[in-house]
Amino acid sequence: MQVLDVMTSDVITVRAATTITDAARLMFRNRISGLPVCDADSCLIGMITEADFLRLEVARHTDGEMSTVETVGEVMTTDVTTIKPGADLADAARIMVFEDVNRLPVIDADSRMLGIISRLDVVAAFTRPDDVIEDEIREDVLRRIMGVDLDAVDVAVNSGIATFTGTIGTRAESALLEEVVRRLDGVLRVENNLTWPPGGGQAAD
Repeated sequence: MQVLDVMTSDVITVRAATTITDAARLMFRNRISGLPVCDADSCLIGMITEADFLRLEVARHTDGEMSTVETVGEVMTTDVTTIKPGADLADAARIMVFEDVNRLPVIDADSRMLGIISRLDVVAAFTRPDDVIEDEIREDVLRRIMGVDLDAVDVAVNSGIATFTGTIGTRAESALLEEVVRRLDGVLRVENNLTWPPGGGQAAD
């Protein structure tokens, strides 16, 4: 599964000239914790998040004076971690973990905003129904990709655990099937009980 399959494309954005008050109202009204900041060409130039507002509040009480910050451009983060729409969902999850971010703006080659992917979107991939995963294994992996006889291999998915029984051509095909299925979204583990005929135990060159 790719980022474009789960990202939110209807994204609320603001401009650098948007007032802090208006940005705060948008975030509160829409129950979101961050807003991409775009220019007139819809190109991403920054991000404003709850953390920015927390820093403003801390600074206000520390200095004992009212903040002079008025616009989003004065407080936004400009070094924004982004991702491309064709990236794998696993890549998005990895970036979120290592960069410690809750969301990633999705941009094209010209930095134009296409959407946004959040941690919740990644979590949603684990909620895929077993029957949907099972169908993907049978139709996409076994039949289309590997050209395996569906009558020879039995597939069962239960609580994200994919189990294979039956006969496949070679040991190499068995290993390939296991590796491909392990990477599917929603698959937690693969139990491979496949066998192969005599002479099929050699790995392909």
